[in-house]
Amino acid sequence: MNLHEYQAKELLRKVGVPIPPGEIARTPEEAEAIATRYGTAVMVKAQVHVGGRGKAGGVKFCKTPADAKEKATAILGMDIKGLTVEKVLVTVAADIGSEAYVGIIVDRATKKAVFMVSAAGGIDIEEVAATTPEKILYLPVDGRMGLQMFEAMRMGFFLYSDVKQARQAAKIMMQLYKAFIDAGCSLAEINPLVVTPQGELIAVDGKMVIDDNELDRRPEIAALRDESSEEPSEVDARNSNLTFIKLDGNVGCVVNGAGLAMATMDLVKYYGGDPANFLDIGGSSNPEKVVNALRIITADPNVKCILFNI
Repeated sequence: MNLHEYQAKELLRKVGVPIPPGEIARTPEEAEAIATRYGTAVMVKAQVHVGGRGKAGGVKFCKTPADAKEKATAILGMDIKGLTVEKVLVTVAADIGSEAYVGIIVDRATKKAVFMVSAAGGIDIEEVAATTPEKILYLPVDGRMGLQMFEAMRMGFFLYSDVKQARQAAKIMMQLYKAFIDAGCSLAEINPLVVTPQGELIAVDGKMVIDDNELDRRPEIAALRDESSEEPSEVDARNSNLTFIKLDGNVGCVVNGAGLAMATMDLVKYYGGDPANFLDIGGSSNPEKVVNALRIITADPNVKCILFNI
C-alpha cells in the first residue's frame, strides 16, 4: 500500500524527523489560505500515487499566496499518469544547500532491511545506481538487533564530513528506521534530505510503501489507504481477492501462482511481447475469480490478447 507524501511525512514527524510545515488543500482557496498563514514561499505538490510528479507539472514553487492559488488551480484536476489530482500539499519551501538520499528497503534475498544512502539526492536512486554506483552505501540491518548508532554514524559520515551534520543525519536514520518498523514498511525513503544554508538537516520529501501483509496488525496504518488515488483496476482486483498490478503492455496474463506469473511475463517479453499486467488468481481458484480476472483485464483498452497459463 502506497502512502501519500503528506501521510509519510506525518509518520516521520511523529518519530522526530525534522519536516517543513505543510497542510493539505483541496481547493485553490484553501491553498491560498495556507500560504497566507505561513507568510513565506511555499511548494504546491500534487498528492497522487505515481512518480514523476515534478516532470508532469505537479510540483510548483510559489512566492506569494496568490501564486499558490494560481498554481493549485492548475494542478487540481490534473491527470498524472491516469490519476486525477484531488488534493495538494502546501508546504513551506526549504532553503536548500545540498541534497542527499536516505532510504530503506526489504531485501527478500537476505531477509533483511537494507539502508541505501547517497550524497546524490534529489534524483531517482535507480539513476544513481546505474551511472555512479560508488556514490551509494548499502548497509544491511540485523533484524534481531535493529539499527545501531555506530551503523547510523557510519552512514552519516558517508554523507557529510561535518561532524554536526553527520550526527544529525545519524539521528534521522535512527528515526527513519523506527518509522519503517513501526509502520510495517517494505520501503521508506527521504529524498531529498536537505542541508540548509544554516547547516540544519530537513526532510523535504518522504515516501513510504506499506507491506500489505502487515495491515491486519496495523489498523491505524490501513486506515490511511486512499483508493481514490490508486489505479482503479488494482482496487477492483484487491476487492475481488486477486493479486493484480497494471502494466503498460498489450498482452493480458491470467496465471495461478506468483512465481509462474512472473515467469510468464518474462516469457512474453522474451518473445517480443509486452505484458499488460501481473495477475495471480491464486492456487485454489474458482470460476468467479477467473471471471473477475477477465473482466478486469478486458476493461483495459490497451489489451489486444490474453494469455492463460494455469
